[in-house]
Amino acid sequence: MAGTLSHIKVLDFSRVFAGPWAAQMLADFGADVIKVEHVKGGDDVRHMGVPHLDAEGNPTGETSSFLAMNRGKRSIGLDLKHPEGQALARKLIAEADVLIENFKTGNLARFGLDYAAAAEINPRLVYCSITGFGQTGPMAHLPGYDPIFQAMSGLLSMTGTADGLPGAGPALVGYSISDITAGQYAVSAILAALNHRDVVSGEGQYIDISLLDTQIHAASHMAMNYLSSGRLPRRNGTASQITCPWQAFDCADRPIMIAIGNDPQFARFCDYLGLDGVAEDPRFATNLARVTHAEELVPMIAGKLAEKQADTCYAELEAIGIPAGPLNSFEDVFAMEQVQARGLLKALDHPRAGRVSYVGNPVRFSKTMADDGRHPPLHAEHTDEVLREMGLDEAAVAALRDAGAVK
Repeated sequence: MAGTLSHIKVLDFSRVFAGPWAAQMLADFGADVIKVEHVKGGDDVRHMGVPHLDAEGNPTGETSSFLAMNRGKRSIGLDLKHPEGQALARKLIAEADVLIENFKTGNLARFGLDYAAAAEINPRLVYCSITGFGQTGPMAHLPGYDPIFQAMSGLLSMTGTADGLPGAGPALVGYSISDITAGQYAVSAILAALNHRDVVSGEGQYIDISLLDTQIHAASHMAMNYLSSGRLPRRNGTASQITCPWQAFDCADRPIMIAIGNDPQFARFCDYLGLDGVAEDPRFATNLARVTHAEELVPMIAGKLAEKQADTCYAELEAIGIPAGPLNSFEDVFAMEQVQARGLLKALDHPRAGRVSYVGNPVRFSKTMADDGRHPPLHAEHTDEVLREMGLDEAAVAALRDAGAVK
């Protein structure tokens, strides 16, 4: 089966995380994604992150970060500063449906590859720019990385240990959430623009994605809580600020996560713990009351759970319909029967890294497939292949390579 986007050609001019993540998602959905990399070194993330090890524990020359963001693509090496490299880029643009880039604001205009120029070549092109601060505003010229946006978006005001407790202070989210979030917004926007082109206007358009904007928007209900009440969110460890009990508790052997979503669940939970009369107590009878009186309620729950073994507790809570879960490591995650049943852990063969395990695309279509398993490309692995598809013969490709326009 072909993917849902098997009719779409994407040019991925982006590097590092947000743009490549968006392009990989489109590749997983079947698009032909051509990753356009600099002739010298390629994507920066080829040299960042944890070295990928082979079965014997030896470095393979690949990095975990590149492997995570570039599955399903073909790579060509192109020097955009070279006139012939620019000419090739324009030829690619003429046949593309989507272009994704994350150069600093205004940089591609120096090469005649900005949206205005690209739209002259191909009016049907959907052109998506992903930058730290967007194309407008006083900070538009600035670069930035994920922790900057976690800090500036207000996210770090909500993560970590509360003031006054040991270890108080913010805690960085453990993955590049701002990049991944921006990439997901980019995918949604690109698909919306393609639909508008094909159903309504017949024309492509420009998309401006900002990591700061998307991270603030992704704060969603927490930002709205502040706008509704004027109360700033606080750092609260694993505990929710709007629902109680909704946090990790220590069992006798290890922690367990509890998430009580409504009053009937809380009543059953109290029965399970032997907290007689607590569910009917006006201080705890409703969620709002429980949040207000959390400092009284949480120690009572913690005392009861501290007497139980985590696995036993989890099984017993599951049996009575109380949402709970273990605090897993990735070793635990990939050993879960549920994860295995869903087929999330996959493997593919890589010409340098050997057999590579990876997390498969989680989307399940009923009639088309996602994720065809094309390995993350070697640097410029497909230059000759792509140029031949553009009509260039071996002599022309060799001349371009000799001139330094391609790798």
